[in-house]
Formats: sequence, structure tokens, C-alpha cells
Amino acid sequence: MLGFLLVLLAASFFCFQNVIVRILFNQQNLFGAFAVGGFVDPTLQNSFLLLFMRTVVVVPLLATLMPALYRPAWKEIRQLAMPQQRVFLAQAAASGVFMFLYLALLYIAIGLIPTGIALTLFFTYPVFTALLDWWIFGAQPSRFRWVIMGLILVGSFLAMPLTGTELNLTSWLGAILGVASGVAYALYGVIAQKSFERVHPVPFTWLSFAVTLGLSGMSLLFWRSQFTSLAWTGLWIGGVLSAIFTLTGHLLNNFGIRLIGATRASMVGASNPALTALLAWLAIQESLSGLQVTGVGVVTLSVALLSQEKAKSPS
Repeated sequence: MLGFLLVLLAASFFCFQNVIVRILFNQQNLFGAFAVGGFVDPTLQNSFLLLFMRTVVVVPLLATLMPALYRPAWKEIRQLAMPQQRVFLAQAAASGVFMFLYLALLYIAIGLIPTGIALTLFFTYPVFTALLDWWIFGAQPSRFRWVIMGLILVGSFLAMPLTGTELNLTSWLGAILGVASGVAYALYGVIAQKSFERVHPVPFTWLSFAVTLGLSGMSLLFWRSQFTSLAWTGLWIGGVLSAIFTLTGHLLNNFGIRLIGATRASMVGASNPALTALLAWLAIQESLSGLQVTGVGVVTLSVALLSQEKAKSPS
């Protein structure tokens, strides 16, 4: 019961940080009371900037909290530098690379299309996870899983933010990036689940964020001259809030995975697109069409069914 509660709380924290990102990229009428946000455009360089601002808060904050959360955390990290442990250090570093990719791509997608839709497209990741399991570990999906994965793709198509019958380039780009972030997260998840066999979730989470911080910081070197005259006060307030919600969500989710397993955690996490769409509707009055609501529902239900089937299956 505790594990399910932790993952559900993690999903709620992720919803809040996704809405914060939407506000940073696009001015919104918060709770119908006042306008806020729109501090930067949803571009690649600004996504890297927000990601850097978030991780530059998360990494030292988690470093401070680690001894209280898991006493031998620093000892375990030092041991990963030993020759016989470097394969696990490489896995943690690879997970950080894919965390960086999925967050950067998801940030841009959230800036280009409605938050609930971006999250729905991101949650196609179980399809890619199943295919990676088949390719890497030989776990061939059952017929039922193929059907469910097909439903996920159908639901994602219904949720795509099309404008009438016209091709909206911005919407299509946001949709493609939303799916791409799901692919990157699938790679992150496969590596993380394998790493948890030898590495505790707390030091693993810190290492992933540390790699993300380094990559986002290096990425900013290409656009140093473009970060002038920005609304830094609003950006830092949003960045700190996003960092707190993200760190809490990742820690709760990783502890939940350890208690109930990745498949059951994924089943609970399947509520994320619907929760995000609901929160965005309540907080910033972000509306969805009936077809898009149907798509969100199909993806959410399909991911839950897929996770439930995997929990029952021996493979």
C-alpha cells in the first residue's frame, strides 16, 4: 500500500512541475485571477536553460539530503569508481544522458502544445519499453500486449493537437518531440531498472541529475549571447519550484519502484496524463477538444492495462 501511495504522490508532483514549465513558456491566466508567465520562448536553447536552472538547484539539494535519506550513499558512489564497479557507474551515467534528453524534449513539447497532450504523447513510452525489452532481453510481447500497444498509438493519434484539417507545423513538431521524449524515457527506464539491482535509488537519482546538470550546462555554451534581458526573477522562482517538485517526484517514484516493482509503478503512473490535463484545466484553464479528451483516456487506460498484464505475466 505504501509503494502505491508513493508512486501516486510522485505522479502528482510531476503534474505540478509540468504545469510550471507550461507557465514559464507561455503566459497563462492562473486560476482565472491574474496573468503570469511567458518568460521565454519554447526553443531548444531555452529548454536547456530551464533544465540547467532546475538541476543546478536539485543536485546540491539532494547532495545535502542524501545522508539522511540513505546513509551509505556517498560510500556507494565512491565504490562505483572502482574498476570492478565501473560498469554500474557507466549505467548510471547513461541514464543521466537519457534523462537529459527526455526532459529537454518534453520541455519543448510542453511549450509548443497543451500540457496534457504533451504528457499523453510522452506516455507512449511503454510501447518503446516493451520493444526494447524484446530487442535487448528477448522478452517478446504477447498478443495481448501488441493489442494494447496498438491502442496506445491510436489514443496518441487522437490526442494530437491538430487545428481543423490544416497542418499546423508547431503542433506537429510538439507532437513529434512529445513521442521522442517517450523514446528517451524508455531507454532511461530500461537502464534504471537494471541498475537498481546493484545501486540504491538515492545515489542513482543523484548521479542521473548530476549528469543532466553537466550536459545542460555544456549545451548553454552554444547560446551564451542569447540569454540577456530575460525575466530572471520569474525564471528563478519557476525554476526553484520546478526543482523541488521534480526532485520530490523522482525520489518518491524510485522508492515506490523498489517497493512494488516497475510494472506496478508504471500502472499507477499511467494516471499522469489525465492528472496533468485536469490540473492544467483547473490552474490555467487549458481546454481540450472532445477527441483529445478521448485520446487522453485511451492512452491512460491502455497503459494501465498493459502494466496490469505485465504484472501478471511471468515474462
